Amino acid sequence: MPLLCKVNFKQRGKTCFKNISDVSSRERCPRASGLESLLPLVSSVEETPEPIPTTIKGTIPAWINGSFLRNGPGKFEFGDDRYNHWFDGMALMHRFHICQGSVTYCSRFLRSDSYVNNSEKNRIMISEFGTSAMPDPCKNFLERFLSRFQLPKATDNANVNFVKYKGDYYVSTETNYMRRVDPQSLETKEKVDWSQYIAINSATAHPHYDHEGASYNMGSSYGRSGYFYNIIRVPPPTTATEDSADLTGAEVICSIPAAQSRKPSYFHSFVMSENYIVFVEQPIKLDLLRFMLYKIQGKPFQKIMTWEPRCDVIFHLVDKHTGQESEVKYRAAPMFTLHQINAFEDNGFLVMDMCCGDDGEIIGDFTLENLRRESVQEMDEFYNSLCRNLPRRYVLPLNVDEQTPLDQNLVTLSYCKATATKTKPGEVYVTHEELHGDELLQYGGLEFPQINYNKHNGKPYRYFYACGFGHVFADSLLKMDVRTKELKVWRYPGLYPSEPVFVASPKAAEEDDGVVLSVIITPRKEKSTFLLVLDAKTFTELGRAEVPVNIPCGTHGVFNEMG
Repeated sequence: MPLLCKVNFKQRGKTCFKNISDVSSRERCPRASGLESLLPLVSSVEETPEPIPTTIKGTIPAWINGSFLRNGPGKFEFGDDRYNHWFDGMALMHRFHICQGSVTYCSRFLRSDSYVNNSEKNRIMISEFGTSAMPDPCKNFLERFLSRFQLPKATDNANVNFVKYKGDYYVSTETNYMRRVDPQSLETKEKVDWSQYIAINSATAHPHYDHEGASYNMGSSYGRSGYFYNIIRVPPPTTATEDSADLTGAEVICSIPAAQSRKPSYFHSFVMSENYIVFVEQPIKLDLLRFMLYKIQGKPFQKIMTWEPRCDVIFHLVDKHTGQESEVKYRAAPMFTLHQINAFEDNGFLVMDMCCGDDGEIIGDFTLENLRRESVQEMDEFYNSLCRNLPRRYVLPLNVDEQTPLDQNLVTLSYCKATATKTKPGEVYVTHEELHGDELLQYGGLEFPQINYNKHNGKPYRYFYACGFGHVFADSLLKMDVRTKELKVWRYPGLYPSEPVFVASPKAAEEDDGVVLSVIITPRKEKSTFLLVLDAKTFTELGRAEVPVNIPCGTHGVFNEMG
């Protein structure tokens, strides 16, 4: 019997139902068969703290001058204790330094409190996303029992991304803690607590940056008055006077109350155009009532997350300059999104492109037990059970008022098939346009989107780059033309790329003048990692820098350009 989900959208007095299986991205993509084990990609490795040379094959353009910085989990056990989830691994930072056609590589574990305490005790001392730290066996029974009732200490294991505030680099996760780092040496510097600057309890690892140098992010807060999603602004950098973290001037420009204060939405990123910020309140929920109960039971944070497809998506539109939230609520059918591609304004509309899926259970699926399956049949079954994310376009009409007619499509952009319909005063229901052709489905959908950010973030654009997922981890690199939906692909059996990062050439005249950087790893051969450099326009290989070390699968990264 097909799963029916109630969509909170009333038209002519009737409640509509949507057949989820009709639109499931999992069903649209081909089933895989004969997938290889990825065990080496999620195994612990050693750090390489001193830069080592790489072997160049082909040509690395001499104009590339800077460091490709990557982050991700790199250590999954301490003593006899093992982490349960891929997100739990200790942060390992990577640096590929590129200069005059040559490349060196180094890596360092982040010396977070979590890493240091775990190392000293040779056991897991601090809970992570999918692993609860057990009470210290050195304590007596009463102390161990009472520790169950204490609020868990947030981790500073910042293994998600490199981010930038006021000119300084930090590594970040999704708690209230970041760590400042030296982008040259990868030295760990001071621990930074967001709550010492503004009243938030967490922040994302995906800030946005405007063209004046200010940084924007989303954070959450909760208290007696409820649960709020907060838009944060950090001002542009000023002349540095000392080598220390500086988030002074950070402010919350808008607080959005959760639709369900006891079940707020999980969020990983947000949408920003030139003049607006959009927070996506989605059906992945955090059950706060379970929070303390699960702490007592020794269950990890992951277990309080639930997928509730009976809830609509709500797009909260906020003026970036005034912090004023629109009185209009924009609703859409249930979906989840982790990463946005880009957003821009056009003739009274806000166009938002993002990677979306139909099943929000996927986050909890990335346990190390699942990822380390060695049986071909078991790996096939796991992969074929996963949701596939696909690029979608939503369009929000910005000028909706009392005179706006009901029950007709308000989107008049000639190039958009997405719709927006005013269903009642103060509410607009939107449907998406598929931002791809059928060819993409054979690559398993896509994620980790990147654009020419410096020139086109928040503005009209034509190209984005992403990873294709014909396996549990990315097995291809993709370039998508959002105008024609034409696809360019880099894919070779047994090679697994990281998130592609675009670097513009010095005299770029067109949007895709430059290169795309990605780290390629393989489970088939020891110490066979390489940095791949693609021509962004043709999507053909220019060169690679081979590194004689093992590198595990990572998360996000940035290019740090040098003068």
